[in-house]
Amino acid sequence: MAIEIERKFLVKSVAWRDAVESASRIQQFYLAVTQDRSVRIRIADGVKAKLTLKFGSNQRARDEFEYAVDLGEAEEMRAHMVGDIIEKTRHNVRHDGFVYEVDVFEGRLAGLVIAELETPEDVPAIRLPSWLGREVT
Repeated sequence: MAIEIERKFLVKSVAWRDAVESASRIQQFYLAVTQDRSVRIRIADGVKAKLTLKFGSNQRARDEFEYAVDLGEAEEMRAHMVGDIIEKTRHNVRHDGFVYEVDVFEGRLAGLVIAELETPEDVPAIRLPSWLGREVT
């Protein structure tokens, strides 16, 4: 089990693009969502899948478990999803020793750009990059 501090921010400029180290196309969908837990499948680049379980009502620090899932089984589970498929391109961006995951959404969420920072401890505001906007964790 790993408890992580997960923070999400709106992105206010494209200054992050020069620091992109890698990118991946992601399709994700939820199998269950309640106030204090979620079960998600994420398919990356159409070749690998991961099951993620999150527990806890504090959106900033929760228990998280992740497991590799057979791609074919993940695609079959899509028939049991709740809500819509979320499509995005995830860019890994390094700043001040931390890796930010900048998600550029597609489909009905097109135009939304969110940066996520997952760390074992809280990062002070002074160490956050200037291209981050309002925190929306």
